[in-house]
Amino acid sequence: MESFSLILAIVVVTALAFDFTNGFHDTANAMATTISTGALKPKVAVAMSAVLNLVGAFLSVEVANTISKGLVDETGIRPEVIFAALVGAISWNLLTWLVGLPSSSSHALMGGLIGAAIASAGVGAVHGDVLVTKVLLPAIAAPIVAGVAAMLASRMTYSLGRRADGRAAAKGYRAGQIASAGLVSLAHGTNDAQKTMGIITLALIAGGSLAPDSDPPVWVILSAGLAIALGTYLGGWRIIRTMGKGLTDLQPQQGFAAQTSAATVILASSHLGFSLSTTHSVSGAVMGAGLGRKGGVVRWSTATRMFVAWGLTLPAAALVAALAEWVCGFGDWGTALVAVFLIASSYAIWRISRREVVDHTNVVDAGHAAGVPGQPEPAGVVTTAMAAVSPPPAGVTEDLTATVAAPAEPSEPQAPAAAPPATTTV
Repeated sequence: MESFSLILAIVVVTALAFDFTNGFHDTANAMATTISTGALKPKVAVAMSAVLNLVGAFLSVEVANTISKGLVDETGIRPEVIFAALVGAISWNLLTWLVGLPSSSSHALMGGLIGAAIASAGVGAVHGDVLVTKVLLPAIAAPIVAGVAAMLASRMTYSLGRRADGRAAAKGYRAGQIASAGLVSLAHGTNDAQKTMGIITLALIAGGSLAPDSDPPVWVILSAGLAIALGTYLGGWRIIRTMGKGLTDLQPQQGFAAQTSAATVILASSHLGFSLSTTHSVSGAVMGAGLGRKGGVVRWSTATRMFVAWGLTLPAAALVAALAEWVCGFGDWGTALVAVFLIASSYAIWRISRREVVDHTNVVDAGHAAGVPGQPEPAGVVTTAMAAVSPPPAGVTEDLTATVAAPAEPSEPQAPAAAPPATTTV
């Protein structure tokens, strides 16, 4: 019984550690556009997001129930399986944070849980219908829906504000952006903090501390909310840089449209119990808002790297978790070995991150927008094609006309032209 109690405590602590990484990994979802447009100072933005993440954790338990009751067969799950799942999720979170890619913490957790469950009890331990309807389909639909909504909202805001005073409109949109960023933070706490609640509840059920089909206890809700809030306050500055400047350059109107669209999608999904990726939703909304402004572009090389990371998240986390579960199967020394691996790899990633520090002082450094200090990203094929068919902004047409109409400057001095012959009138 003592050994069981120890492993259960390890699982709970590891789950809260994952929740902490989820917080700083996903801070960009709520605050990247707010910081990049100057609506809020970086430290103020992450503090506001942290508080609202904590509040959001208390609003619902539907997503937590999807994790603890629906995705895997809870009767065949041991605490060691959940520990292995968390090792896979944390490893992927830290790796993608190191390279500044906004991948999905939710899908890392789902992949870890699926991989560990299959390694422990076989494919039958995973409920395929729940995986498809509440994880995979929302993963595809969310960025598309949020992106289209943000693109249409951006175009609408520019159309409605065409005759408005520029400075007054920008100030108003910045205020609206702060409100919408708060809504995204609230939605993030409602959706993502619940995933850790679900994992801890599943561990408590597996260990016999809770009856099957139980809802998360209050202490689980509170501890998960505090962990994700603390991680959010520390700020995932590397991913904030990528989301705020690496994908596209946003004006306040676009930031407001992106955040409002993403928050709507996330809150609706949380109400339905979908284990939605807030990263996918916000990233799709940012790209849609970038395309919603005339002349706006998306840096497709950064977006492509992000899409690749999205596709690798589930299988990569599942593979690491399956290996961790296999090692844990050798007994207590195997579990200890996996714990040492997690601590050592986390420390190594942190040490590597110190080679180029990204924090609130340089997170909006424009020179790093494309990942190369001092150099913007060159336009790709898609961007060039879109620019070719898009009408130029107001004012550019007149400049082009004047340029075409003006006579060309001679490259070398030329002799004066001969005087025209005299005309004789008859």
